[in-house]
Amino acid sequence: MIKKLVLVFIAVFTISSYGQEGTASPYSFYGIGSLKFKGTVENRSMGGLSIYTDSIHINLRNPASYAGKNLEMLNNESRPVKFTVGGSNNSLTLKSDSGSDRASSATFDYLALSVPVGKFGFGFGLLPYTAVGYKLQSNNSEGNISDKFKGQGGLNKAFLGFGYQINKDFSIGVDFQYNFGNVQNSTITYSYDSDGFLTQYQSRESNRSDLSGINLNLGLSYKTMLNEKLELVSGLTYRPESNLVSKNERSFSTITISSTTGQEFAVNTINTDLEAMGLLETDLVIPSKFSIGTGIGEPRKWFVGAEYTSQKTSNFYNKLYSSAATTYEDGSTISLGGFYIPQYNSFSSYFKRAVYRAGLHYEKTGLNIENESINEFGISFGIGLPVGSFFSNANLGFELGKRGTTNSNLIQENFINFQISLSLNDRWFVKRKYD
Repeated sequence: MIKKLVLVFIAVFTISSYGQEGTASPYSFYGIGSLKFKGTVENRSMGGLSIYTDSIHINLRNPASYAGKNLEMLNNESRPVKFTVGGSNNSLTLKSDSGSDRASSATFDYLALSVPVGKFGFGFGLLPYTAVGYKLQSNNSEGNISDKFKGQGGLNKAFLGFGYQINKDFSIGVDFQYNFGNVQNSTITYSYDSDGFLTQYQSRESNRSDLSGINLNLGLSYKTMLNEKLELVSGLTYRPESNLVSKNERSFSTITISSTTGQEFAVNTINTDLEAMGLLETDLVIPSKFSIGTGIGEPRKWFVGAEYTSQKTSNFYNKLYSSAATTYEDGSTISLGGFYIPQYNSFSSYFKRAVYRAGLHYEKTGLNIENESINEFGISFGIGLPVGSFFSNANLGFELGKRGTTNSNLIQENFINFQISLSLNDRWFVKRKYD
């Protein structure tokens, strides 16, 4: 296990060093950023489907997955300890009525460990939940830059969860989640003289919000054999509404900008008295979320399923950043997907033991700009490649789709996402037997 952990830490370091911003989406300008975590690579490769649970993968969207049946190959004495880490590379083509551009980002996605304890199981880990990472500009009627917008940061989750197997079919679980992070943004307003030349000094507004809060995620998993071959799998999760505390800062600066490097130099800065405005500390709502799904398949062979998720995004409001053109409505997601394993115990062919995944999803994000709902559609594919000798695997995922629209001078994102994860399994608690 030590060698495996070393491998994992190397992977985490490599992924984290490659890119610090978790998104390049202009839509991360709104709220507390774009939703970053949408499940493990295994989930996302099946259209975001999160209802399927087994003994060799961690399902981070349903805490009931921490519990489960012991393995027959382990004499029904235990389940393996599961360790997973994942990262992704995201490429965007941004289209508007006036042109197009490209952007990309690479980031660490999650790190988690699940440990069995009889009928119980617990898990803990860390994941980036939302991400802010945009660079935008608007032009005046003469075609010169009038404003530049830049943002970075996001919200992270550290979680500790418990699962319990009620009987051979039912498992329940709960995640306790601590949310933390910050969002930083700035707006530079450019000034020109009567001849249309850029003046020496420009003005910049800078904002920072430090976020923290606690929430729960509840889960239920149901698996039962319908006959000798077919298995019914169902899952349900619910996240109650909770609050984030936002500690805010705002300042206005007169700046100069280097014509060669673009570096900004503040000449003077004035800090805004947000306390007098009642904005020094504000509350943000993390909307409630409910998902339910079901599917059917043959264990260790194939599975197909569907899942519906609804989110009370209409309850979200940020007093510090508000816009008459932006509103929030209830969001929802429909996911369809599944997997196929040619022969899980094949000795003659490596690729017969691989897991082949595919799926699609349609999401109403809950964001409405200029009376246009921002929706997303994507299709995904993936493969799980066996590594080692104890059902460990490397998972590769590929996702393409689009988000947003070019209506009302908005931006449509065409995205291609590549994801990779390691899912490692081992035995930590072995009963020693003596003759």
